[in-house]
Amino acid sequence: MSKLYNIYLEEKNKNKDVLLLFKSGIFYISIAEDAIKLSNLLHLKLTNLNESIKKCGFPCSSSNKYFHLLNILNVDTKIIDVKSNTTSTIDNTFNIDIIKELLLKIRKIDLDSLSVSDSYKFIEDLKNFTQNINL
Repeated sequence: MSKLYNIYLEEKNKNKDVLLLFKSGIFYISIAEDAIKLSNLLHLKLTNLNESIKKCGFPCSSSNKYFHLLNILNVDTKIIDVKSNTTSTIDNTFNIDIIKELLLKIRKIDLDSLSVSDSYKFIEDLKNFTQNINL
């Protein structure tokens, strides 16, 4: 079996009720029974990982949309980053993505051409932007 499937079995033995999402490259994928569940919940296409194992997923660029849906559906989800061998929750992953986006906005500020009204508008935008962060 594949390394991914071995990790899946090990994690499922710890907690059978948690939906496992694997961050693999630019996609989040689920496999086996979790893939079927994810496909049914989010109406995503179910494909084959290999001859006997199903997979289902979505691109990382769409993760906010799908994480939001999984939160609304109250699906207990664990994210496993295959490359770094780390785990997190949807909220943590979602917050990290928002914080990265926030830092990119700050980096793009041109202090030499920023007016007082632009500064106020930027702070107001930051305040609104941070409303999405779950603390």
